[in-house]
Amino acid sequence: MKTKIWTVGTALDATVRQSEIQEAADCLREGKLVAFPTETVYGLGADARSTEAVEGIFRAKGRPSDNPLIVHIADKSQLHDLVDRVDETSCRLMDACWPGPLTLVLPAKPGAVSPRVTAGLATVAVRMPAHPLALALIRAAGCPVAAPSANRSGRPSPTEARHVLDDLDGLIDGIVDGGPTGVGVESTVVEVAADGRVHVLRPGGVSAERLAQLLPDAAVVSAHDDGAGAEAYGAVVTRAEAHGAAAGASVAAKADASASTPLAPKSPGMKYAHYAPKGRLTLVRGLSAERVAARIRQELEAARARGEVTGVLTFAERARLYDADLVVPCGSLADPDSVARGLYAALRRFDDAGATFILAETPEEKGIGAAVMNRMRKAAADRVIEV
Repeated sequence: MKTKIWTVGTALDATVRQSEIQEAADCLREGKLVAFPTETVYGLGADARSTEAVEGIFRAKGRPSDNPLIVHIADKSQLHDLVDRVDETSCRLMDACWPGPLTLVLPAKPGAVSPRVTAGLATVAVRMPAHPLALALIRAAGCPVAAPSANRSGRPSPTEARHVLDDLDGLIDGIVDGGPTGVGVESTVVEVAADGRVHVLRPGGVSAERLAQLLPDAAVVSAHDDGAGAEAYGAVVTRAEAHGAAAGASVAAKADASASTPLAPKSPGMKYAHYAPKGRLTLVRGLSAERVAARIRQELEAARARGEVTGVLTFAERARLYDADLVVPCGSLADPDSVARGLYAALRRFDDAGATFILAETPEEKGIGAAVMNRMRKAAADRVIEV
Protein backbone atom coordinates (compact mmCIF):
# COMPACT_ATOMS: atom_id res chain seq x y z
CA MET A 1 0.00 0.00 0.00
CA LYS A 2 1.24 3.50 -0.85
CA THR A 3 0.39 6.12 1.74
CA LYS A 4 -0.77 9.36 0.14
CA ILE A 5 -0.05 12.72 1.75
CA TRP A 6 -2.39 15.69 1.38
CA THR A 7 -0.48 18.83 2.40
CA VAL A 8 -3.22 21.32 3.26
CA GLY A 9 -1.74 23.66 5.86
CA THR A 10 -4.02 25.16 8.49
CA ALA A 11 -6.37 27.25 6.31
CA LEU A 12 -9.21 26.12 4.06
CA ASP A 13 -9.56 29.20 1.87
CA ALA A 14 -7.94 27.69 -1.21
CA THR A 15 -10.14 25.54 -3.45
CA VAL A 16 -7.36 23.01 -3.97
CA ARG A 17 -7.11 22.50 -0.22
CA GLN A 18 -10.83 21.97 0.13
CA SER A 19 -10.74 19.47 -2.73
CA GLU A 20 -7.95 17.56 -0.99
CA ILE A 21 -9.98 17.46 2.22
CA GLN A 22 -12.87 16.06 0.17
CA GLU A 23 -10.60 13.40 -1.32
CA ALA A 24 -9.47 12.34 2.16
CA ALA A 25 -13.10 12.29 3.32
CA ASP A 26 -14.05 10.08 0.36
CA CYS A 27 -11.37 7.63 1.52
CA LEU A 28 -12.95 7.49 4.97
CA ARG A 29 -16.37 6.81 3.47
CA GLU A 30 -14.85 3.98 1.44
CA GLY A 31 -13.61 2.27 4.60
CA LYS A 32 -10.00 3.41 4.27
CA LEU A 33 -7.65 4.74 6.97
CA VAL A 34 -6.73 8.43 7.03
CA ALA A 35 -4.50 10.17 9.57
CA PHE A 36 -5.35 13.79 10.33
CA PRO A 37 -4.34 16.56 12.75
CA THR A 38 -6.34 17.52 15.81
CA GLU A 39 -5.46 20.19 18.36
CA THR A 40 -3.89 17.46 20.54
CA VAL A 41 -2.07 14.90 18.36
CA TYR A 42 -2.57 13.33 14.95
CA GLY A 43 -5.37 10.77 14.89
CA LEU A 44 -5.78 7.68 12.71
CA GLY A 45 -9.34 7.84 11.41
CA ALA A 46 -11.82 5.27 10.16
CA ASP A 47 -15.61 5.17 9.81
CA ALA A 48 -16.70 4.30 13.36
CA ARG A 49 -19.75 2.42 12.05
CA SER A 50 -17.74 -0.05 9.96
CA THR A 51 -16.17 -2.99 11.77
CA GLU A 52 -14.02 -3.77 8.75
CA ALA A 53 -12.64 -0.22 8.68
CA VAL A 54 -12.08 -0.11 12.44
CA GLU A 55 -10.28 -3.45 12.39
CA GLY A 56 -7.86 -1.79 9.97
CA ILE A 57 -6.91 0.65 12.73
CA PHE A 58 -6.06 -2.20 15.10
CA ARG A 59 -3.98 -3.95 12.43
CA ALA A 60 -2.06 -0.84 11.39
CA LYS A 61 -1.30 0.20 14.97
CA GLY A 62 -0.78 -3.26 16.44
CA ARG A 63 -3.26 -2.13 19.11
CA PRO A 64 -4.70 -4.46 21.79
CA SER A 65 -8.28 -5.39 20.97
CA ASP A 66 -9.67 -4.49 24.41
CA ASN A 67 -8.45 -0.89 24.15
CA PRO A 68 -11.49 1.26 23.17
CA LEU A 69 -11.35 4.03 20.58
CA ILE A 70 -12.54 7.62 20.78
CA VAL A 71 -15.20 8.68 18.28
CA HIS A 72 -14.75 12.16 16.79
CA ILE A 73 -17.70 14.28 15.68
CA ALA A 74 -18.03 17.72 14.10
CA ASP A 75 -21.40 18.75 15.52
CA LYS A 76 -23.33 18.03 18.72
CA SER A 77 -26.29 16.89 16.64
CA GLN A 78 -24.29 13.75 15.80
CA LEU A 79 -24.59 12.64 19.43
CA HIS A 80 -28.22 11.69 18.85
CA ASP A 81 -27.13 8.80 16.63
CA LEU A 82 -24.35 7.66 18.99
CA VAL A 83 -25.57 7.79 22.58
CA ASP A 84 -28.71 6.90 24.54
CA ARG A 85 -28.64 9.95 26.79
CA VAL A 86 -26.46 12.82 27.93
CA ASP A 87 -26.58 13.79 31.61
CA GLU A 88 -26.72 17.41 32.73
CA THR A 89 -23.11 17.50 33.94
CA SER A 90 -21.81 16.17 30.62
CA CYS A 91 -23.91 18.79 28.82
CA ARG A 92 -22.27 21.52 30.90
CA LEU A 93 -18.84 20.17 30.02
CA MET A 94 -19.68 20.05 26.32
CA ASP A 95 -20.94 23.62 26.37
CA ALA A 96 -17.75 24.80 28.05
CA CYS A 97 -15.11 22.64 26.35
CA TRP A 98 -16.32 21.60 22.89
CA PRO A 99 -14.73 21.93 20.46
CA GLY A 100 -11.67 21.10 22.53
CA PRO A 101 -9.48 18.44 24.15
CA LEU A 102 -12.18 16.81 26.29
CA THR A 103 -13.60 13.33 25.69
CA LEU A 104 -16.81 12.20 27.38
CA VAL A 105 -17.67 8.55 28.05
CA LEU A 106 -21.43 8.15 27.54
CA PRO A 107 -24.00 5.32 27.30
CA ALA A 108 -23.78 3.97 23.76
CA LYS A 109 -26.82 3.55 21.56
CA PRO A 110 -26.89 -0.15 20.59
CA GLY A 111 -25.52 -0.71 17.11
CA ALA A 112 -24.51 2.93 16.60
CA VAL A 113 -20.82 2.11 16.17
CA SER A 114 -18.81 -1.03 15.61
CA PRO A 115 -18.34 -3.14 18.76
CA ARG A 116 -14.61 -2.91 18.06
CA VAL A 117 -14.85 0.83 18.84
CA THR A 118 -16.34 0.26 22.30
CA ALA A 119 -14.30 -2.90 23.06
CA GLY A 120 -17.61 -4.57 23.86
CA LEU A 121 -18.54 -2.05 26.56
CA ALA A 122 -21.93 -0.38 26.92
CA THR A 123 -20.30 3.06 26.68
CA VAL A 124 -18.71 5.08 23.90
CA ALA A 125 -16.08 7.81 24.21
CA VAL A 126 -16.87 10.90 22.13
CA ARG A 127 -15.18 14.23 21.50
CA MET A 128 -15.31 17.21 19.14
CA PRO A 129 -11.78 18.31 18.19
CA ALA A 130 -10.85 21.99 18.06
CA HIS A 131 -8.99 21.89 14.77
CA PRO A 132 -10.41 23.33 11.55
CA LEU A 133 -9.00 20.55 9.38
CA ALA A 134 -10.32 17.79 11.62
CA LEU A 135 -13.78 19.35 11.72
CA ALA A 136 -13.80 19.90 7.96
CA LEU A 137 -12.74 16.31 7.32
CA ILE A 138 -15.39 14.83 9.62
CA ARG A 139 -18.13 17.01 8.12
CA ALA A 140 -17.10 16.09 4.58
CA ALA A 141 -16.97 12.39 5.46
CA GLY A 142 -20.50 12.54 6.88
CA CYS A 143 -19.82 9.86 9.47
CA PRO A 144 -18.51 9.59 13.04
CA VAL A 145 -14.77 8.97 12.90
CA ALA A 146 -13.02 6.57 15.28
CA ALA A 147 -9.50 7.89 15.75
CA PRO A 148 -6.81 6.84 18.22
CA SER A 149 -3.38 8.45 17.92
CA ALA A 150 -1.76 7.77 14.54
CA ASN A 151 1.27 5.81 15.72
CA ARG A 152 2.31 2.22 16.26
CA SER A 153 0.88 1.07 19.59
CA GLY A 154 3.15 1.93 22.51
CA ARG A 155 5.19 4.51 20.58
CA PRO A 156 5.20 8.26 21.28
CA SER A 157 2.09 9.89 19.83
CA PRO A 158 2.59 11.92 16.62
CA THR A 159 2.47 15.70 16.73
CA GLU A 160 3.63 16.15 13.13
CA ALA A 161 2.73 14.37 9.91
CA ARG A 162 6.29 13.05 9.55
CA HIS A 163 5.88 11.18 12.85
CA VAL A 164 2.86 9.40 11.38
CA LEU A 165 4.84 8.54 8.27
CA ASP A 166 7.71 7.17 10.37
CA ASP A 167 5.37 4.69 12.08
CA LEU A 168 2.65 3.92 9.55
CA ASP A 169 4.03 4.49 6.05
CA GLY A 170 2.62 1.77 3.81
CA LEU A 171 0.14 0.64 6.47
CA ILE A 172 -2.53 3.34 6.01
CA ASP A 173 -4.13 4.97 2.99
CA GLY A 174 -3.34 8.62 3.60
CA ILE A 175 -2.22 11.47 5.86
CA VAL A 176 -3.70 14.96 5.97
CA ASP A 177 -0.65 17.11 6.75
CA GLY A 178 -1.81 20.17 8.67
CA GLY A 179 1.48 21.05 10.32
CA PRO A 180 2.36 20.65 14.02
CA THR A 181 -0.44 20.15 16.52
CA GLY A 182 -1.06 22.65 19.32
CA VAL A 183 -1.70 21.01 22.70
CA GLY A 184 0.72 18.12 22.24
CA VAL A 185 -0.88 15.61 24.65
CA GLU A 186 -4.15 13.76 24.16
CA SER A 187 -7.58 14.82 25.35
CA THR A 188 -8.78 14.49 28.92
CA VAL A 189 -11.24 11.59 29.20
CA VAL A 190 -14.01 11.84 31.79
CA GLU A 191 -17.10 9.86 32.75
CA VAL A 192 -19.90 11.17 34.95
CA ALA A 193 -20.97 8.45 37.39
CA ALA A 194 -24.53 7.82 38.55
CA ASP A 195 -23.74 9.55 41.84
CA GLY A 196 -22.68 12.72 40.00
CA ARG A 197 -18.95 12.34 40.53
CA VAL A 198 -16.80 13.17 37.53
CA HIS A 199 -14.19 10.43 37.01
CA VAL A 200 -11.04 11.52 35.17
CA LEU A 201 -10.11 8.36 33.30
CA ARG A 202 -7.15 10.00 31.56
CA PRO A 203 -5.65 13.44 32.28
CA GLY A 204 -5.07 15.56 29.22
CA GLY A 205 -5.62 18.91 27.55
CA VAL A 206 -8.31 20.04 30.02
CA SER A 207 -6.77 20.14 33.50
CA ALA A 208 -8.37 18.94 36.71
CA GLU A 209 -8.22 22.51 37.96
CA ARG A 210 -10.25 23.63 34.94
CA LEU A 211 -12.81 20.87 35.50
CA ALA A 212 -13.15 21.92 39.13
CA GLN A 213 -13.77 25.53 38.04
CA LEU A 214 -16.43 24.44 35.59
CA LEU A 215 -18.12 22.11 38.08
CA PRO A 216 -17.79 23.72 41.52
CA ASP A 217 -20.69 21.63 42.82
CA ALA A 218 -19.33 18.27 41.61
CA ALA A 219 -16.59 16.00 42.94
CA VAL A 220 -13.80 15.50 40.39
CA VAL A 221 -11.97 12.23 41.03
CA SER A 222 -9.16 10.41 39.27
CA ALA A 223 -9.74 6.78 38.30
CA HIS A 224 -7.04 4.22 39.00
CA ASP A 225 -5.09 3.11 35.96
CA ASP A 226 -6.71 -0.31 36.17
CA GLY A 227 -10.13 1.20 35.63
CA ALA A 228 -11.49 -0.10 38.96
CA GLY A 229 -12.43 2.52 41.54
CA ALA A 230 -11.31 6.10 41.96
CA GLU A 231 -9.71 8.45 44.44
CA ALA A 232 -9.86 12.19 45.02
CA TYR A 233 -7.84 13.96 42.33
CA GLY A 234 -6.52 16.51 44.79
CA ALA A 235 -5.10 13.72 46.91
CA VAL A 236 -3.27 12.32 43.90
CA VAL A 237 -1.67 15.66 43.12
CA THR A 238 -0.73 16.32 46.74
CA ARG A 239 0.84 12.90 47.17
CA ALA A 240 2.80 13.18 43.94
CA GLU A 241 4.17 16.58 44.88
CA ALA A 242 5.50 15.12 48.12
CA HIS A 243 8.07 13.10 46.10
CA GLY A 244 8.30 10.58 48.95
CA ALA A 245 8.42 6.85 49.29
CA ALA A 246 4.65 6.75 49.66
CA ALA A 247 4.25 8.18 46.15
CA GLY A 248 6.58 5.55 44.75
CA ALA A 249 4.68 2.83 46.56
CA SER A 250 1.41 4.18 45.15
CA VAL A 251 2.80 4.01 41.61
CA ALA A 252 3.93 0.42 42.16
CA ALA A 253 0.57 -0.53 43.63
CA LYS A 254 -1.21 0.90 40.60
CA ALA A 255 1.07 -1.08 38.28
CA ASP A 256 0.40 -4.28 40.22
CA ALA A 257 -3.35 -3.66 40.15
CA SER A 258 -3.24 -2.99 36.42
CA ALA A 259 -1.40 -6.25 35.80
CA SER A 260 -3.89 -8.30 37.82
CA THR A 261 -7.23 -6.83 36.76
CA PRO A 262 -9.20 -8.59 34.02
CA LEU A 263 -11.40 -5.57 33.35
CA ALA A 264 -11.37 -3.90 29.95
CA PRO A 265 -10.32 -0.24 30.18
CA LYS A 266 -13.08 2.33 29.61
CA SER A 267 -10.68 4.81 28.05
CA PRO A 268 -7.55 4.71 25.91
CA GLY A 269 -4.37 5.15 27.94
CA MET A 270 -5.64 3.41 31.09
CA LYS A 271 -4.15 -0.07 30.90
CA TYR A 272 -1.24 -0.44 28.51
CA ALA A 273 2.25 1.04 28.29
CA HIS A 274 2.31 3.97 25.89
CA TYR A 275 4.43 6.74 24.47
CA ALA A 276 7.77 4.93 24.99
CA PRO A 277 11.02 5.60 23.15
CA LYS A 278 13.05 2.56 22.12
CA GLY A 279 15.70 3.18 24.77
CA ARG A 280 15.16 2.61 28.50
CA LEU A 281 13.64 5.76 30.01
CA THR A 282 13.84 6.54 33.74
CA LEU A 283 12.38 9.58 35.48
CA VAL A 284 14.35 11.39 38.18
CA ARG A 285 12.51 13.65 40.60
CA GLY A 286 12.90 15.21 44.02
CA LEU A 287 12.25 18.24 46.17
CA SER A 288 15.59 19.78 45.20
CA ALA A 289 16.54 20.57 41.60
CA GLU A 290 20.18 20.37 42.63
CA ARG A 291 19.78 16.81 43.94
CA VAL A 292 17.98 15.79 40.75
CA ALA A 293 20.81 17.18 38.60
CA ALA A 294 23.47 15.49 40.74
CA ARG A 295 21.75 12.10 40.50
CA ILE A 296 21.32 12.40 36.73
CA ARG A 297 25.02 13.19 36.32
CA GLN A 298 25.88 10.20 38.50
CA GLU A 299 23.66 7.87 36.48
CA LEU A 300 25.09 9.21 33.21
CA GLU A 301 28.64 8.47 34.33
CA ALA A 302 27.73 4.89 35.19
CA ALA A 303 25.86 4.47 31.90
CA ARG A 304 28.80 5.70 29.86
CA ALA A 305 31.04 3.20 31.66
CA ARG A 306 28.64 0.45 30.53
CA GLY A 307 28.88 1.64 26.93
CA GLU A 308 25.34 3.04 26.74
CA VAL A 309 24.27 5.73 24.29
CA THR A 310 22.98 8.30 26.77
CA GLY A 311 20.22 10.88 26.64
CA VAL A 312 18.70 13.47 28.97
CA LEU A 313 15.22 14.96 28.65
CA THR A 314 15.18 18.28 30.47
CA PHE A 315 13.99 21.89 30.21
CA ALA A 316 15.51 24.79 28.27
CA GLU A 317 16.73 26.46 31.47
CA ARG A 318 18.63 23.35 32.60
CA ALA A 319 20.00 21.80 29.43
CA ARG A 320 23.53 23.13 30.02
CA LEU A 321 23.79 21.14 33.27
CA TYR A 322 24.18 17.81 31.49
CA ASP A 323 26.80 16.06 29.38
CA ALA A 324 25.15 13.23 27.47
CA ASP A 325 25.24 11.95 23.91
CA LEU A 326 21.97 13.78 23.39
CA VAL A 327 20.44 16.44 25.64
CA VAL A 328 16.91 17.41 24.58
CA PRO A 329 15.32 20.51 26.10
CA CYS A 330 11.57 19.97 26.13
CA GLY A 331 9.97 23.38 26.53
CA SER A 332 10.49 25.81 29.36
CA LEU A 333 9.81 25.57 33.08
CA ALA A 334 8.19 28.98 32.75
CA ASP A 335 5.78 27.74 30.06
CA PRO A 336 4.23 24.35 30.94
CA ASP A 337 2.23 24.34 27.70
CA SER A 338 5.48 24.31 25.74
CA VAL A 339 6.56 21.18 27.62
CA ALA A 340 3.35 19.41 26.60
CA ARG A 341 3.72 20.51 22.98
CA GLY A 342 7.29 19.25 22.77
CA LEU A 343 7.12 15.98 24.74
CA TYR A 344 6.41 13.41 22.05
CA ALA A 345 8.71 14.97 19.46
CA ALA A 346 11.46 15.03 22.10
CA LEU A 347 11.00 11.33 22.88
CA ARG A 348 11.26 10.53 19.17
CA ARG A 349 14.57 12.42 18.94
CA PHE A 350 16.16 9.86 21.26
CA ASP A 351 15.18 7.12 18.83
CA ASP A 352 16.77 9.05 15.97
CA ALA A 353 20.00 9.25 17.99
CA GLY A 354 19.94 5.58 18.96
CA ALA A 355 19.84 6.37 22.68
CA THR A 356 19.75 3.25 24.86
CA PHE A 357 19.68 4.90 28.31
CA ILE A 358 17.57 8.01 28.87
CA LEU A 359 17.01 10.05 32.04
CA ALA A 360 14.28 12.65 32.33
CA GLU A 361 13.53 15.53 34.66
CA THR A 362 9.86 15.89 35.51
CA PRO A 363 7.42 18.81 35.45
CA GLU A 364 5.33 20.12 38.31
CA GLU A 365 2.13 18.06 38.49
CA LYS A 366 -0.46 20.76 38.17
CA GLY A 367 -2.41 22.07 35.20
CA ILE A 368 -1.16 20.54 31.96
CA GLY A 369 1.81 19.20 33.93
CA ALA A 370 -0.41 16.45 35.37
CA ALA A 371 -1.08 15.13 31.87
CA VAL A 372 2.58 15.42 30.90
CA MET A 373 3.63 13.47 33.99
CA ASN A 374 1.01 10.80 33.27
CA ARG A 375 2.50 10.29 29.79
CA MET A 376 6.06 10.33 31.10
CA ARG A 377 5.30 7.67 33.71
CA LYS A 378 3.82 5.41 31.06
CA ALA A 379 6.72 6.05 28.68
CA ALA A 380 9.10 5.06 31.49
CA ALA A 381 7.01 2.02 32.52
CA ASP A 382 6.84 3.60 36.00
CA ARG A 383 10.64 3.62 36.45
CA VAL A 384 11.15 6.57 38.81
CA ILE A 385 14.20 7.48 40.90
CA GLU A 386 13.26 9.57 43.95
CA VAL A 387 16.06 11.76 45.39
